[in-house]
Amino acid sequence: MTNEDAAAEGSLLLDDQLCFALYAAQRAVTAAYRPLLDGLGVTYPQYLVLLVLWERGETTVKELARALRLDYGTVSPLLKRLEGAGLVRRERAPDDERSVLVACTGRGEELRERAACVPGALLTTAGLGAPEIARLREELWRLTERAAAAADRY
Repeated sequence: MTNEDAAAEGSLLLDDQLCFALYAAQRAVTAAYRPLLDGLGVTYPQYLVLLVLWERGETTVKELARALRLDYGTVSPLLKRLEGAGLVRRERAPDDERSVLVACTGRGEELRERAACVPGALLTTAGLGAPEIARLREELWRLTERAAAAADRY
């Protein structure tokens, strides 16, 4: 029986699980990022927050959480630590006291320049080329959409 046959029949073998392959890949990628991000003084989740802010500029916590596909309870401590490090600022929106705006500080913007080498360094280390990365990213986003749709049905 091939791995494909086992997966189709609902195998309970760990190595046959798509979820485990994704989990293992995510952990390996995060570990590969760690030395790069340690040099910047941020964790991987904090780096993701900064990526959104560098791309979008000032945004609400709600929009940031949506972009990262995280809940407010997960984003809030990340922002608190980034604010404590002087990389972001949070303030109530002047037109809506219920909404909190987040933006990079000058120090956070300066970190952007140093972080510019992170994606390329990881890809070089992993030995992945641009076409392979693009294909893999497309497949993962397609899987994300399908899994999210399946989760919504339950």
